[in-house]
Amino acid sequence: MIGSLSLDQLRVLVAIADTGSFSAAGRRLARAQSAISQAVAGLEAAQGVLLFDRSGHRPRLTEVGRLLVDQAQMVLASAARFEAVAANTRSGLEPELALAIDPLAPSAPLIESLRALRASYPDLPVSFSTEGLGGAERKLREGSAALAICLLLPTPPDDLSTLSLLGLKLAPVAAPFHPLAALGRALTRADLEPHVQLVLSDPVNPTGPSYGLASARLWRFVDLQRRLDMLLAGFGWCRMPEHLIARPLMEGKLVQLDLIDEPDPGDLIIYAARMRHRPLGPAGQWFLNDLRARLVNGPSST
Repeated sequence: MIGSLSLDQLRVLVAIADTGSFSAAGRRLARAQSAISQAVAGLEAAQGVLLFDRSGHRPRLTEVGRLLVDQAQMVLASAARFEAVAANTRSGLEPELALAIDPLAPSAPLIESLRALRASYPDLPVSFSTEGLGGAERKLREGSAALAICLLLPTPPDDLSTLSLLGLKLAPVAAPFHPLAALGRALTRADLEPHVQLVLSDPVNPTGPSYGLASARLWRFVDLQRRLDMLLAGFGWCRMPEHLIARPLMEGKLVQLDLIDEPDPGDLIIYAARMRHRPLGPAGQWFLNDLRARLVNGPSST
């Protein structure tokens, strides 16, 4: 019972709307037509509204009746989710899986693993957020995420349980009309320093750990797509994951820069991380195992 409502009354209302008549609703719900009529009359009396126009051969939903059918469907769906979460928890499944994802993590395997998770655990509520640099780790520490797929710079902290998922190869690139590309030769640090370098930054701690800085002028971004837009527009140069720039390079919208005295910073490691004192539940572990298998066996492009 919800106030003066019962879920049974709402089921009756939706059944009538779906089947088109009181008698058909009775057959669907395995009840006598008189019981269906009584449920509707009780609902109308409790709410003080007329749900059906009974002046014709068949009762027809009134305008307010049509609106309340929509509301009844939402309430019933919410109640079904409530019961499913409770049942899953009784069986040992976590009540929710909250994921925090670094923007550099490849999208395609995440999408496929999320699709597979939904098929295997259809009633599990999943929350998903893409965080700026450092944000996924903060979500873990706040307790608002159970699992993060993220960078951990400069090294994974001791209080996190981590699993290395893949290394991202970075390539220095610029638009073909950028002054650095126009030099047409290998570039030194002296060549790089006067030009804007487009870098990803932690919005909460912009002076935190950095990666591969070589210019004196920095434009800092939280949004990876915004950085790519500025890169394509020729506002600066940066190192980008190869899977994100394969198409712009092929189409001639970007060119790779040859840096001769700038050490290769190596691969960026994408980790799966959780707090050591908060083990993953069954669905979280299932998702991690599935994602890891996809990254090992399949392409990591978006």
